[in-house]
Amino acid sequence: MALKVVGSGLGRTGTKSLQSALNILGFGPCHHMVEVFAHPETMSLWVAAGCGKPDWEAIFAGYASMVDYPGAHYWRELAAYYPDAKVLHSVRDPDEWFDSTQATIFSPRSPALQPGPASDFFASFMGPMRAHLHDRAWMTDYFRRHTEAVKAAIPPERLLIYQAGQGWAPLCEFLRVGVPDVPYPSENSRAEFIARFRNPSTAPAD
Repeated sequence: MALKVVGSGLGRTGTKSLQSALNILGFGPCHHMVEVFAHPETMSLWVAAGCGKPDWEAIFAGYASMVDYPGAHYWRELAAYYPDAKVLHSVRDPDEWFDSTQATIFSPRSPALQPGPASDFFASFMGPMRAHLHDRAWMTDYFRRHTEAVKAAIPPERLLIYQAGQGWAPLCEFLRVGVPDVPYPSENSRAEFIARFRNPSTAPAD
């Protein structure tokens, strides 16, 4: 199954809600970080991708779309590998994004920053951010430069810059589907993410 949608937005830009939205719209199953935690055996495939040996067919077997890390790190490669896929770039205010990352995916308790068997997995896609995770100026500049890189590389007719909170209308218009008769998903708020740490049986997400 070839991907129909490639998500290039960074984690904590509403990607979990987007995953559910794409599933509702018929573009699922949608890959998201939660899928890696549900299938930890796939981590080795992502580590190989980080070493320049990706097997996208194996990684995305059974999926029709992807958003969030780790796939978002490879947006350029995936857009080229799946030339018919549309590119969905989720954004939010850079300072609000930074504040959210510090309380969630890049907090001291985050599994992304802990030593252990998943260390190589997280290192494989964090790229230059890893040395600057708590530097607001560097990270917000990185966030803006990432968006500009996507806009420069992807033709406008193939790309949607999606602001978190915009709801169904721009997404459905971009994907050429009708607006469903259900509210747009609202998932994985900062409070929900933090609460998840108190339940070890529940995988962390973005």
